[in-house]
Amino acid sequence: MNFELTDDQQQLADSVRKMLAIDYGFEARQAIVRSASGFSDSTWGTFAELGLTALALPDADGGFGGGAMDLMSTMEACGEALVAEPLLDNIAFGGRLLARVGSPSQKAALLPGFVEGTRRFAFAALEPGQRYALAPELTQARAEGGGWVLDGRKSVVIGAPQAHTLIVSARTASGTSLFIVGAGASGVSLNPSRTVDGQRSADIRFEGVSLGADALLGAEGQALPIIEEAVDFATALLCADAIGAMRYANEATLEYTKTRRQFGTAIASFQVLQHRMVEMLITFEQARSMAILAAAKVDGGADAAERSRAVSAAKIKIADAARLISQESVQLHGGMGMTEELKISHTFRRLTMIGQRFGDADHHLERYAALG
Repeated sequence: MNFELTDDQQQLADSVRKMLAIDYGFEARQAIVRSASGFSDSTWGTFAELGLTALALPDADGGFGGGAMDLMSTMEACGEALVAEPLLDNIAFGGRLLARVGSPSQKAALLPGFVEGTRRFAFAALEPGQRYALAPELTQARAEGGGWVLDGRKSVVIGAPQAHTLIVSARTASGTSLFIVGAGASGVSLNPSRTVDGQRSADIRFEGVSLGADALLGAEGQALPIIEEAVDFATALLCADAIGAMRYANEATLEYTKTRRQFGTAIASFQVLQHRMVEMLITFEQARSMAILAAAKVDGGADAAERSRAVSAAKIKIADAARLISQESVQLHGGMGMTEELKISHTFRRLTMIGQRFGDADHHLERYAALG
């Protein structure tokens, strides 16, 4: 497998890294996280200008026909900078789901604003008490009067407080279906919160939400395989995000141990700490290889079982690597590693969140075995 970036991929990654280095330094990021919205409109506008919102869309829908491999270095840069804006969720779920199963009228109404950066999406799939199950149980939609009525609850919907449009999974008479719901629609109530790594999410309640017939996204009852594929794609991007965060943790820890002195010498010269940092580096390289494999599989036309096995294998390795590297980096920084003022503590939180999102290691071990 060729691990080298193409010229276009490298140019995009360089542009994103340059932008984040200038406009999204640690102090700027902290100000965004502490703000009322937890979101930077200017950063989102720049993402759109760079073509990130359009990258994974087909050419026919105003996009560039890219995939996970094209986005991998961009997501690494976002992970390194600890970007709090829900770029992953909008790319993997909002725009991509619409492009895949949306009707021509749905695409015409929603995708241009998404590409331009003026419309944001959130994907409401997980439900209270259902862990990582993607088939909805608590959220149901019934046909009524030529349209639909939606009732139910969703948990920890990343990006929901900043979204204009929700894509909601619900159980209908025919099975799992997807619906397009305005975030401000009557009967939709959000309980916003901030995740441990500074992103904004919300628990959402739907009470008698009246929807038109055109709110159904794709065919009724046929959405579960589509959701599973989208979550695999998103998990591959999340693995790339983790690689960026882990790279920063390794580099920051190495730099700190070179400057921190005990007994008159830099602690980087202590053999026991060298062994620990070597283990961190080896773990990082193994995780990066698995992340690349996952991205290649979701792009490469593999059948559903092969794709899901590769993604689960990568997520298992990423979750284990995130735990080891985040914990070691904090420990090697000493007490400073847990302070709000040091970026490494926020990187620890990012990696902790990544380890749980879209399924923890135990969940993916079970899925990997079941797909065997």
